[in-house]
Amino acid sequence: MLGLKTLFVVGILSSLGYLTQSLTFTLSRDEIEVLQVKLSETISKTSDEELTEFSNQINNTTQPVPNLYAVLVAGSNGFYNYRHQADVCHAYQILHKSIPDENIVVMMYDDIAQNPENPTPGVIINRPNGTNVYAGVTKDYIGKDVNPDTFLKVLLGDESGLKGIGSGKVLKSGPNDHVFINFVDHGAPGLVAFPDQELYAKDLEKVLKKMYQSNKFGKLVFYLEACESGSMFDGLLPKHMNIFATTAANSVESSYACYYDETRNTYLGDVYSVMWMENTDQVDVEQETLQKQFLVVKNETNTSHVMEYGDFRLRKLPVADFLGHTTSKKNTYPPAELDAVSQGDVPRILLERKISSTENLKERKELEMKLSRFHKMRSLVTSLIMEILSTVTLNDVQEKSIILRSRFTLTDHNCYDSVAKYFSAHCFSIAKNPYVMQKLYLFVNLCERGWSSESMIEVMANTCHQSPGGTYSGIY
Repeated sequence: MLGLKTLFVVGILSSLGYLTQSLTFTLSRDEIEVLQVKLSETISKTSDEELTEFSNQINNTTQPVPNLYAVLVAGSNGFYNYRHQADVCHAYQILHKSIPDENIVVMMYDDIAQNPENPTPGVIINRPNGTNVYAGVTKDYIGKDVNPDTFLKVLLGDESGLKGIGSGKVLKSGPNDHVFINFVDHGAPGLVAFPDQELYAKDLEKVLKKMYQSNKFGKLVFYLEACESGSMFDGLLPKHMNIFATTAANSVESSYACYYDETRNTYLGDVYSVMWMENTDQVDVEQETLQKQFLVVKNETNTSHVMEYGDFRLRKLPVADFLGHTTSKKNTYPPAELDAVSQGDVPRILLERKISSTENLKERKELEMKLSRFHKMRSLVTSLIMEILSTVTLNDVQEKSIILRSRFTLTDHNCYDSVAKYFSAHCFSIAKNPYVMQKLYLFVNLCERGWSSESMIEVMANTCHQSPGGTYSGIY
């Protein structure tokens, strides 16, 4: 005979739709019908006060409301990369409305607001005639502290590892909490860049899995803005870890900059980032789900293929569950021309715009010399990589044609990571020379075609020994 309290618990759980999940015993259909009759009889004999008191006890056993945490990263430096820090500052303004600063970690080089090229010192905007998104931003890690090691230690909550570095702030989230990560920078197959180093997809994967195993979050959402950003999760992010990620591009294409500003002679934002943030600013995030926002951003980002990865169960959750609940008045944005361009074309376009706009002959000549050097340095990188390719393939014309014309999906991360890391250390720094990222697909293709990392590294060792290697920087 089941007791009064047990019957009442069964009733409460059944009414909540949890019966099959919560009972530790199995009942037949006939037994359930008998149970329901007894339940009705029991409830009819129970006073309203007793029912209310016991219902409150049941409610108090539910999971607590999750705390919200966020990590925001702009991984670049230099005024021509203005848009990356503008994106992250805008993201901070969204989160700051309802998430306390002690729960938000911001990493940005912080060389834009007071940059000599900035005509409005102390002001950063993320759209034409926009508000100052730099105001009040808490900067936990700046300058050289913006690197992969710091980022991964922040995610793991490694306070001792960051003692004496920046603010020392790390994620202090727990098993019931929600974490939002927003990363904005340049990227290439299987990696994203920081100012001086690269973060590889396999290293990020390991840390995310460790966070999951260490109960560092209940649910996690990751928004990633970078070229070929899909390659950071494609085939790597499991579907069961309560992590949902969206990216600005798929695994083989560029993401796009937007909102060219003539006064500042730079791009103010990136298409994917602008789309998700302006959507967030204008809608009721307590009603809009992550899936709805993904579809809106995917539809409005017509320059690249916005992708989604990981645990799709999270898509049904409200955006507010990660970006915060706010009662602030919603923004309305006037129409603005995107003027979108591929990330890789930004440095050249900015130089060409400067040349066409200046009436000072001396300045024009200097800018034309910069543009000439720009093309020369790009040719230097291309020539070196073509020499490596030719030597590795023994000048096989057909094989070289396949390597040059194809864009294979990265699956052999061990081969590719070894080759890319060696090239960055001994030939040209990938992080310091963003143009190199546009050529790394060739190393992907070589690995996917079966060429060993050892053979490629041996060729690099013989080819790059006279190269200036890491001494060169700024090959855009």
